[in-house]
Amino acid sequence: MIRRALLLAACVLCGAAAAHPPARQASYADRPEVRAFIGRMVERYGFGAEALRKVFASARFAPGVLRAMRPPPRERPSWEAYRARFVGARRIDEGLEFWRANRSTLARAARVYGVPAEVIVAIIGVESHYGRSTGRWRVLDALSTLAFDEAPRAAYFRGELESYLLFAREAGLDVLAVRGSPAGAIGLPQFMPRTYREYAVDFDGDGRADLLDDAADAIGSVANFLQAHGWRRHEPADLDASVSGAAYRAYADGGVQPRYTLAQLARAGVAFRDPGLPEDTRAALLELGTPDEPSEYRLGLHNFYVLTRYNRSAFYAAAVSDLAKALRAAGGSRADGARARAARPWTRRAAAGLRAAARAPRPGSAAPARA
Repeated sequence: MIRRALLLAACVLCGAAAAHPPARQASYADRPEVRAFIGRMVERYGFGAEALRKVFASARFAPGVLRAMRPPPRERPSWEAYRARFVGARRIDEGLEFWRANRSTLARAARVYGVPAEVIVAIIGVESHYGRSTGRWRVLDALSTLAFDEAPRAAYFRGELESYLLFAREAGLDVLAVRGSPAGAIGLPQFMPRTYREYAVDFDGDGRADLLDDAADAIGSVANFLQAHGWRRHEPADLDASVSGAAYRAYADGGVQPRYTLAQLARAGVAFRDPGLPEDTRAALLELGTPDEPSEYRLGLHNFYVLTRYNRSAFYAAAVSDLAKALRAAGGSRADGARARAARPWTRRAAAGLRAAARAPRPGSAAPARA
């Protein structure tokens, strides 16, 4: 009995330890892996060792960041629930307001980079709700936690932490003051620090590329990113599709890279409205699934693939595409203040979508399907 009691007590203590892990060291600056990181920053980029030590002495472990970055529970993703988070009357109305407020800048970005205004607005709308939600975490805390505390992609986040320190130095920003997402994404377009340094542009000519507060720079930077990743002027991103037979299944392989010609897909039982593209145009056959509902099918063209360079999720790119189309349909470049009359363009799948939305989980519980 005594032995069993001791074993039981040990199990209880182990369970308590698992539920309440020991507190992290108060200062990152004292940890050997952080000291090694500081040494590399000094050697490679000429940072002051003592200055960086003080920075990391002020960094704080953020358990909420690890919780936010934890993979979602294993459940079938719902396209309808995911879409409902980003394509609705309020998001469209506020997108039109953003369009009106930045009409000339968006028009200039479209001319310079070849990216339609509605696509730029849609990305900023999905990423940060047009700047209303840019993140509450100190970027230094988020990236330090992900770089040095149990993150599966620690090497990636150490690279982003390196880029963040360089970015803050180049921009003259207080490294302790910048706030962003749990992943360390920054500003209206939610650029990671490395992306910020590579693709942010000073689109209003004030001498700095400010994505934290400057809508013009955010607009130009989103367009610059898409152009740099191959956006094709005057081409659509995706096409609605329907399927029949069984041959199409070999083409719905879960990929987003456009590998199959329109002629191949048509022969396999994929039907779509021809927008006048050549038959050798390549596309990916996308299946956007919702549990207990028929799947929605689309053809992802080259520009759809470019959207997935921003976020490698077919759900993400499809939501951006749908929001862009809804913005264009609801007022578009006129940006005349007319209220969006519908959350989505009325298509053959709208009725099924409305039924699914009534049964879908709360939008916050949906997770993107990673490509």
